[in-house]
Parts: sequence; C-alpha cells; structure tokens
Amino acid sequence: MTNDMPETTPPKPAATRRLPLVIGAVLVGAVLGYVGISSLKRPTGDVACNGAVGLAKKIAPLAQGEVAALTMATTPLRLPDLTFEDANGQTKKLSDWRGKTVLVNLWATWCVPCRKEMPALDSLQTKLGGKDFEVVAINIDTRDPDKPKNFLKDANLTNLGYFSDQKAKVFQDLKNIGKALGMPTSVLVDPQGCEIANIAGPAEWASDDGIKLVKAAVQPASAGF
Repeated sequence: MTNDMPETTPPKPAATRRLPLVIGAVLVGAVLGYVGISSLKRPTGDVACNGAVGLAKKIAPLAQGEVAALTMATTPLRLPDLTFEDANGQTKKLSDWRGKTVLVNLWATWCVPCRKEMPALDSLQTKLGGKDFEVVAINIDTRDPDKPKNFLKDANLTNLGYFSDQKAKVFQDLKNIGKALGMPTSVLVDPQGCEIANIAGPAEWASDDGIKLVKAAVQPASAGF
C-alpha cells in the first residue's frame, strides 16, 4: 500500500530560521557603526606642526607634580582659528596671537574648578606674560555677561585680558577635535598655532612645576632643550 499524501518538508527549528535575520542585523549594525565612527571629526596631521610635537616630546619630562595631568601632543595638530570677543566686544581670533606661545583656557563662573584655577592663571600671566607668551582665558558664560567680569574684579585678577564667547562655540570647536572634554580645559599652543599640550581640568600653573614647563615651551633653548 502506497501513501498518496504529498511529501512535506519538516519545519526548520526556530533558531535556524532566525539565523539569517540575526546575521543581517549584525551586518547592518556594523555598517551603521562604521558610518557613525567615520563621520566623527578627527585631528588631521599638519606637517607644519611637526616642530610642536618635537618640542612636546622634549619637554614631556617637565609634565610632573602640579602639571602632571598634561597630555603632550603626539600628532601634529593646528588648532582651529577660534573666534571670540575682547572686553570691548571686538572680534578676536586665535591667529591674532601668531608668533607668540599661548595658553588657551576655557572657563565659566558656574564651573567651580575654573574659578579656583583663575588666580593661578592670573599669576602665570604676571610672571611670564609678555612679547613671547600670553594666557588667553576665554569665558563661556552664556547668560549674564557682567557676571564673569565682576568675578575677576572681585577676586582682584587684573593681569588677565578679558575674552568671552557667549555662544560657547570655542568649546564646541575644541570638542570636535577631542581637545575639550570638560571644564576647565587648557591647550598650550606654539607660535604657529600648533598644539604642544592640553589638559582637561585645573592645574596650578603658577607653581614651580607650571612655570618651568611653560618657560621651556616658550624658550626651549634657554631651558636647555
């Protein structure tokens, strides 16, 4: 006796049926992940900044004690031409300081570590500020423009020039290249606008450690480098 019923294929286990879907999802996720990662802005090497990387390597042993948290540049990077305003509301750009070593600092009155760091920055400007070096501290308060000015006045911090960016675009510009991860943030910049070092967080810039490092960055020959 024969079986006239048509042959049927046994159903595949559920796990087997789901396997192509899982593989497809993994592939899609990998593609999206690649697109997301590749869309991030990364610092690109600027051969004109090789000298700054070389200097960073030479003075790296001085990043100790009160300035041990500094990260020395290992990739040549020219900073974006940050735009902000001076105390008179006039537009300033980082390129206005070409030919001078600069410590760019971003601060705000709502940032407690920033406020604590300001006296050290003011003292650093007093000790080393001049034709070869300047502290450019940029306030990024976005509301009351008088508040940071009053803070500096009340704290008797009179040696720092007043600079501000009420849109906080300077922070975003540095964040886009991985140089602003929090507040305060500081970047030591050579006379060509290239990064020498950066730090996320406060530092005792006017300490012996801070003075030695900045002096070496400004005048490496005099410091024996």
